[in-house]
Amino acid sequence: MANQMDGLVAVVKRDCPTCELVAPILKRLAETGVPFIVYTQDDPAFPEGITGVVDDTTLQQSFLHDIEFVPTLIRREKGKEVERTFGWNREDWEKLTGIQGLGEGLPANRPGCGSKSVEPGVHELLQARYGEVPMKARKITYSSWDDPIEQAFGRGWTDGLPVVPPTDERILRMLQGTPRKPDEIVGIIPPDMKECTVEKVAINAVMAGCLPEYMPVVLAVVEAALDPKFCMHGLLCTLSYSGPVIVVNGPITKRIGMNWGHNCLGQGNRANATIGRTLQLIIRNVGGGRPGEIDRAVFGNPGKFTYCFAEDETDATWTPLHIARGCKPGSNAVTLHQGHGLTSFSDNRSRTGEELARSLAMQLVNDIHPKVVQTPNVILCISPEHYRIFEQDGWDRAKTEDKLHEYPTRPGKDLVQGAHGVPEGVSPEKMKDMMPKFWRDHGLLIVRCGGTAGLLSAIIGGWSGGRNHDEIQPVTKEF
Repeated sequence: MANQMDGLVAVVKRDCPTCELVAPILKRLAETGVPFIVYTQDDPAFPEGITGVVDDTTLQQSFLHDIEFVPTLIRREKGKEVERTFGWNREDWEKLTGIQGLGEGLPANRPGCGSKSVEPGVHELLQARYGEVPMKARKITYSSWDDPIEQAFGRGWTDGLPVVPPTDERILRMLQGTPRKPDEIVGIIPPDMKECTVEKVAINAVMAGCLPEYMPVVLAVVEAALDPKFCMHGLLCTLSYSGPVIVVNGPITKRIGMNWGHNCLGQGNRANATIGRTLQLIIRNVGGGRPGEIDRAVFGNPGKFTYCFAEDETDATWTPLHIARGCKPGSNAVTLHQGHGLTSFSDNRSRTGEELARSLAMQLVNDIHPKVVQTPNVILCISPEHYRIFEQDGWDRAKTEDKLHEYPTRPGKDLVQGAHGVPEGVSPEKMKDMMPKFWRDHGLLIVRCGGTAGLLSAIIGGWSGGRNHDEIQPVTKEF
């Protein structure tokens, strides 16, 4: 609790010209006989010549008095604050103290400085030390001789890479990234079907290395992953290679510095890397989804560390993915795809939309198996140079999608089991004259992204669970 003394309380720091300016006034107030205490934030010897100066370099009293600016002058009566002023304003100080003629020879008004207790990162540290901490998660204590990073490895909290220790102050700082209450339940995390609160999301976001401003995206990602159509439990348990792939759209991608350009599917961008990693850590640490246990993937894929990127929305002629999937213009959204490894596509010779679409189709039909149809959902990442070929022919998203569904459609006789000496394929009872590779409404997600040099595009393959058309689909969540 803050000091309950009645009278006057001042909070100052030497590193503030206005505090230096009012030092003689503070000395005069101390000499009036009115109960008076001065808390000094950075130099116990400042201000000089005053009895009752208290060292507040720990900033405990500044925090408990909720000081935002210095100098701050407070008047207390009957154990309660009744009035305060900050900075230097002669009229306000005279009114608060009841003493006329303060600061003769000084300017009538001077703004103060920011309190050291509200400097970046400090408030959360003080909240953790001296305030009411809202966290409900079980706290783990360890010896001062222990390495907290090694403790995390030892307790199985990591994905194989070091994690950031989730201290109280880091969690509090992360919670500042969302207005949602720490104890709000975000959803039930498979496979153990455990409740996940906003606080637990924040804890794992800390461990993943997120910044607080990523929290709205992270929360939307978790909620999208828990949509029954995404089938997170099945995706976790599959023998296949797949895991969550995250595409982020909207103004927030620019605001938090996501990468949609060169190397957007690779390393090097903090937001891309840590947002995807947070989801994987939540599935592990809250839901209990650990490799070799409930995660039964035969191989997995490196994207199960993190697989997250943004769409390039800088070209107004292109309809972004989330808008095409029903979100409002100007909104933010995440789209979660059940995907696995990356397939490269290089075409340096096509010069028309027609040529490029036919060329792309030859690669698209190979996902999972050339004779398997209406099973995978895939993402096609079109680079700016390939997109320019479609654009110059006047192809918008709708026409591009139409052609990329049309050209991978093939005769059923070439796909049926046993055709061309290959047992894999469509069962005879399901064979039709012509069979499309992808489900029309969601089987092919086109995203414009990648570096500005190179006639290259990329295909992110899809989970075979996509054969269950009505039950398992990519999920888009607007936020």
